[in-house]
Amino acid sequence: MNVKIRIAIASGKGGTGKTFISTNLFNVLLKKRVSVALVDCDAEEPNDREFIHGELERQYEVTQKVPVLDERKCTYCGRCQEFCNYNAIFFLKEAKLIKIMEELCHGCGACSYACQTEALSEKENVLGMVSRYAVSENSTLIEARMETGVFSPVKVIQSAVQKANDFDLVLLDAPPGTSCPFIQTVSAAEYVVLVTEPTPFGLSDLMQSVEVLKSMNKPCGVIVNRAGLGNKDIYDYLNLEGIPLLMSVPFDREIAVGYSNGELLTNRSQDWYLKFNQLFHTIIEQYANSHH
Repeated sequence: MNVKIRIAIASGKGGTGKTFISTNLFNVLLKKRVSVALVDCDAEEPNDREFIHGELERQYEVTQKVPVLDERKCTYCGRCQEFCNYNAIFFLKEAKLIKIMEELCHGCGACSYACQTEALSEKENVLGMVSRYAVSENSTLIEARMETGVFSPVKVIQSAVQKANDFDLVLLDAPPGTSCPFIQTVSAAEYVVLVTEPTPFGLSDLMQSVEVLKSMNKPCGVIVNRAGLGNKDIYDYLNLEGIPLLMSVPFDREIAVGYSNGELLTNRSQDWYLKFNQLFHTIIEQYANSHH
């Protein structure tokens, strides 16, 4: 199978089943013995490793340069604060007080450039860790995990996605929501699978996600998880927008119990193994159609 594609599995809200879909799809692909990587981009709470087990191969520290102030050289001119776009420098001229808030710093270096007395130098701050686990000969799990207290996981996600560059198939398990971490993840994908549930909250968050993807010109399809739980509004919306329904997963106690025990449905059920195999072929088909 000579397919090269990056697929993001995303959702406008947490708890819809992104990890359930990502890990089972990865499980089916690794059994095909293709070159595949699953990247857990939910750097605040990565949990793919609860379902996919591999041997730790390598770990990479993700760092960022942050400014360090030498007060002996500082003239308290305030240029560093003026040049900072991220409000990471607190400055009171009269009190001769400058405080660098490292958690807000984006490491752009503008303050060091602005300083004319060389009062600012730089140090490396650890933002998080990217871990690479060998699952089989051709398959890998890559986990992004940010340090506690770090303001944004974006650079850790970027680093994790880059580590998957040498794989043909890449699944990106995206963080929930539609803010910067979500955008960072889906921007690296050629096709986005949105996982939702048939409830008013599910529909509201799906609509937000779809609007963001439209603005990014990203083709997408939808998986309805816990189908049968709510109403039909979500299906009406998909018809109206012309968004393909890729798969439905019923609201099923057995599926939920297996998931809570860290079991993969595609290992327990041949029927579901075939359904996830079909899901992959449907995604490839939809992606091809979106380019015509």
